[in-house]
Amino acid sequence: MSSEKVSCLIIGSGPAGYTAAIYAARAGLNPVLYQGAQPGGQLTITTEVDNYPGYPDGITGPEMMINFEKQAKRFGTDIRYGMATEVDFTSYPHKVIIDNKHEITADSVIVSTGASAKWLGIEGEDRLNGRGVSACAVCDGFFFRGQDVVVVGAGDTAAEEASYLAKLCRKVYLLVRRDEMRASKIMQKRVEMLPNIEVLWNTETVKLNGEEGLESVLVKNNKTGEEQLLDVTGFFVAIGHKPNTDIFKGYLHMDETGYIQTVKGSSCTNIKGVFACGDAQDNVYRQAITAAGTGCMAALDAERFLMEREVKEIIEETTA
Repeated sequence: MSSEKVSCLIIGSGPAGYTAAIYAARAGLNPVLYQGAQPGGQLTITTEVDNYPGYPDGITGPEMMINFEKQAKRFGTDIRYGMATEVDFTSYPHKVIIDNKHEITADSVIVSTGASAKWLGIEGEDRLNGRGVSACAVCDGFFFRGQDVVVVGAGDTAAEEASYLAKLCRKVYLLVRRDEMRASKIMQKRVEMLPNIEVLWNTETVKLNGEEGLESVLVKNNKTGEEQLLDVTGFFVAIGHKPNTDIFKGYLHMDETGYIQTVKGSSCTNIKGVFACGDAQDNVYRQAITAAGTGCMAALDAERFLMEREVKEIIEETTA
């Protein structure tokens, strides 16, 4: 197995990873960034991005991530294809294995592996992703102003997404698989109070129809077997996200769903020299702008950590 030593290793791309790379490179940390299984993160499957500051005419997700990558490279970030497959944070410096064949020893590690939306796995979902199918109402709801849409889910996220879309859309169908919701009482009350939200109980999605964009959704009542065709142009899946943090289990503190826990007001984890940013540690906002912000925090925290270690080593050498 080949090996090398680096000052700052960034695991994962996307707004958080690339922003961390920009700040780390400008600070002279010579960061090495591995892009992971989906270079650019979830934004690469998003068509239009209209809510990121600095783009008055909007920009596509893939184009934005290309710009982020170019800016990180401009300051000297070593950006590589590859995926972290194993870590060892039991000793310092930290060890990370890339693609099961290359060992990196790092003085600081920034985790920006993101989270992946959970999908239904139904016909038409992949084909129409970004063309009517979405997993983020805040990101894409604006494009469906005055239109009819569907939200799938029964928890707080689904209730929030439906409530948000109800302010923009003509009609919102909320598909709930059972005869009750898991959402908190206050969120359920909010849904009930909005006249343009119609809850379809005991209802599951059969398939999505459309070629260039979503045209309709075929749903089925799982108790009666009755099928219904909903003429909608938007389909929002709100059944949760899964953080891409499995390789860090046993080392980093996480919540019950796998989101990395950081010290309040920082990107610091329970392991010194390991920092987390973006959706890997954010189960609330999950926006490109907030991910970029925490990427900045992670780079600044890593820079401070490395500087303090360097000063400590100098003091120890001079007093030895």
